[in-house]
Amino acid sequence: MKTLIDSTNALIDGLAAIRLQFSVADQFPAEILAAAEAAAGRLPTEHADRTDRRFVTLDPATSTDLDQAFAIERSGGDLLLHYAIADVAWFVDDGDAVDQEAWRRGTTIYLPDGKAGLYPPILTEGAASLLPAVSRPAVIFTTRVDADGNVHLDGAERAVIRSTAKLAYDSVDAADLPPDFDELSRRIDAAESRRGAARVDPPEQEVSALGDGRYQLTFRPRLRSEEQNAALSLASNLAIADALLAARTGLFRVMPEPDEKAVQRLRHTAQALGLTWPEMEPLAQFEKTLNLSDSRHAAFTLAVRRASGGASYVPYREGVVPWHAPMAASYVHATAPLRRLADRYVVRAALAVANGQPVPPAVSSAFERLPQVMARADARDGQIDRAVIDLAEALMLKGSEGTLFKAVVTDADEHGLRIQLCDLPVVARVRGQGGTPGDRIQVKLIAADPLRHTITFERAG
Repeated sequence: MKTLIDSTNALIDGLAAIRLQFSVADQFPAEILAAAEAAAGRLPTEHADRTDRRFVTLDPATSTDLDQAFAIERSGGDLLLHYAIADVAWFVDDGDAVDQEAWRRGTTIYLPDGKAGLYPPILTEGAASLLPAVSRPAVIFTTRVDADGNVHLDGAERAVIRSTAKLAYDSVDAADLPPDFDELSRRIDAAESRRGAARVDPPEQEVSALGDGRYQLTFRPRLRSEEQNAALSLASNLAIADALLAARTGLFRVMPEPDEKAVQRLRHTAQALGLTWPEMEPLAQFEKTLNLSDSRHAAFTLAVRRASGGASYVPYREGVVPWHAPMAASYVHATAPLRRLADRYVVRAALAVANGQPVPPAVSSAFERLPQVMARADARDGQIDRAVIDLAEALMLKGSEGTLFKAVVTDADEHGLRIQLCDLPVVARVRGQGGTPGDRIQVKLIAADPLRHTITFERAG
């Protein structure tokens, strides 16, 4: 969930400034903590016993806020994905103190030096987290995945589960996973290819020390286990989206394709990074050729993320098909309720729909209010992510003032030029006119201030 790793703690002062600038709430008020502690003691009384099913979790090694656990079984030629999601709604009531605080926060904020949770740790890292070897209330969504990767929500139930293992991306062994884990992710990947989906999951960047107070930014390629685990969440979210659409309700995650101007800007970015993008090849097709172990390709995926029109949430509207262009499908967020406010309500709606029950009025009402709340949280999170990257880039460039860099102009407006450095994954602005997209120019680094997370370039003659 972090965009950048800082194992050197080189960013600590700058991160403190970012937390202050964006009013990141590190602590919860005493009354919220007390309410959460009381809620954590609730015993599950409306849940089936599924502790005999072998669920496991797969996350970063240090994660303790575990939203999802999974089990897989065969059903003829189909695979059944039993995806257990933390039953946050069991602990948080509509309108209670914890709920009101969550509506103020919207999401968990992740920074390289820690996180600011959506809910108090006694819930997210304790009573509601699907930790191993303890019984936990969950909502199990069973998704049927056929041989072609098509998904269908077979059912949902509240149940108590007992995860048998907390597996980590960087150390998981195939023997630890359900036998059909690879096959299920293969099917989902194949279905994505047929749909023409173009999910962009940029790798994390990492600050590493070079010595003498110098640092560099490198990319940490996503592990295969991360990609496969993401396929499980994707399958569940797609199946839930279809079920909610059929029931004419829900809250959907939508995202447009990059517009023509953004695609042209990306072509200039590819040029700057030395990537060959055939003129007639669509962006989605070009993305499939990228190798994220190559830092130039990884930098391009970051540019794609920045170039998109931005994702948002929309409630169901009669006659409108909510569309997520990178997924090439209707899509919801339901699998991370410990970290996103909206997911708690989508889970509740899907649980009701799957069991032939009406969606609770409080959930339907929330669907109308959540888009604005989540948009505000998404905007804040995006600004923080950008500030963190700016901080790391400024740290990397500090001490190189006066150095000339090759760059390509990716965009031009009344404020000046937007540039992509050719040899570093840095996007910056240069004041002044006299350039058009696609121009190759030289720029001089004037200043790099990590505390203000700013970089200043000027065009060199």
